Formats: sequence, structure tokens, C-alpha cells
Amino acid sequence: MDLFNDSTFDLIEESPVKGLKEVIDIAKAQLNEVNVSNHELKHEILWNTCVLISNVINTYSLEGLNAELPKADSNVSTAVRLLKNYLDQIESDVSLKVTQLNISDMNQKYSHKLKSSFAYEFSQGDYERVQSLLNELREHISSSTIIDENHKHRLLKKLERLQSELHKRVPDLDRLWGLVGDAGVALGKFGTDVKPLVERIQEIAGITWNTQKRAEELPSETPNPMLESSGE
Repeated sequence: MDLFNDSTFDLIEESPVKGLKEVIDIAKAQLNEVNVSNHELKHEILWNTCVLISNVINTYSLEGLNAELPKADSNVSTAVRLLKNYLDQIESDVSLKVTQLNISDMNQKYSHKLKSSFAYEFSQGDYERVQSLLNELREHISSSTIIDENHKHRLLKKLERLQSELHKRVPDLDRLWGLVGDAGVALGKFGTDVKPLVERIQEIAGITWNTQKRAEELPSETPNPMLESSGE
């Protein structure tokens, strides 16, 4: 039984909590269409859904979702009841977490709008250069014959989200600094064959550091210890 398509798994990878909400919504819609007396089909839908939920929680180490997946040692009607209880409890916990995420997104959105709030601000030239480098990274990754498809997919999704959220004024630089870690992983997995990718990330890191220095009022000649050590 294939209840969930690739777009659901993409959402799980991008935002595990919002992905879980979609999984639950899909399962509930499917269950509502099942005849009340068809316990076998309910049983199959519930197991598919609850096993996926449990795997997402464990894979992404999600906190606050503590309901225990029932064991597969009951008859069909009992299992349906236990799995429904599990699904209902997870739904309640996920709903709270989605609300918290939405509030966090609102805070971030409004922090962009409020000029009085602290923000890191790129010069126009630096902003355009970073966007250009991100485009080059996407092209390089897409055409690469060295990077495996799973790793390629993860990197492209990360870059797509980064570009959609990158503005001249940003409340933090975390996603850009995250690229430095991605460069290290790529070097470790694929060696010097991905040097063009790493070089572009290093340039982005340099621009990011210059932007951070200005915002934090550090002397212009202050080196970034992370960049200095990574270049040795």
C-alpha cells in the first residue's frame, strides 16, 4: 500500500513536524473513506501510517512526541483501536508543535519587516554575488556525475530553501554558515573532485563573515578562525 507520495517525503525532509502533520491528514482522510466494518483495510492504513510516524520521530530525534507505538501482538480489531489511540495522541502533540513552528515563522517574517530589529545586512554587491554563487552551486550539483543522487537531492533542496529565504537583511546567518559543514562533508565523501563546489562555498563563507563583522562592529581585518583553520 502506497499512501504517501514523494512530495510528502520531501516535506518530511524539509520540516519533519509539518511532514508529520501531512502524513496524519492523509491517513485520516483515507480512514474516513473506509467502510466502518472494513477492519482489515483500516488495519493496513493505520500500520502504514503509524510505522512511518514512528520512523520519522526516531530518525529526526523529535522531542515531545512520546506516544509509544503499539506492538504487533493483538488481533485486528484490538490493533485498530490501539493504533487509532496512538495516532490521535501524536496528532495532538504534532498540532501543538506546528503552532509553535508557525509562530516562529511569524516572528522571523516580522523581524525582516521591522527596521529597528537587529539584522545582518549585505551590501547590494555582496547580496547579488551570493545569489549568483548559489545559482552556480545548484548548476554544478545538478550536472555532477560524482555526487550520488540522494546527496544531490538533499543539497539541492537545501539550496532552494536558502535562496528563497535569503534577503539583504536577515536575522541570522545560520543557513549560510551551514554550507561550510556541507563543504566538509562533500570533501570527505567525494574528495577533490568537488573542488569547484567547495571553492564557491568558501567564497560565500568569506562574504558572510565580512557581513557579520560589520554588524558586530569588529575590526575589518579580523580573520574568521574557522575559515583560517579550514584553509590550512
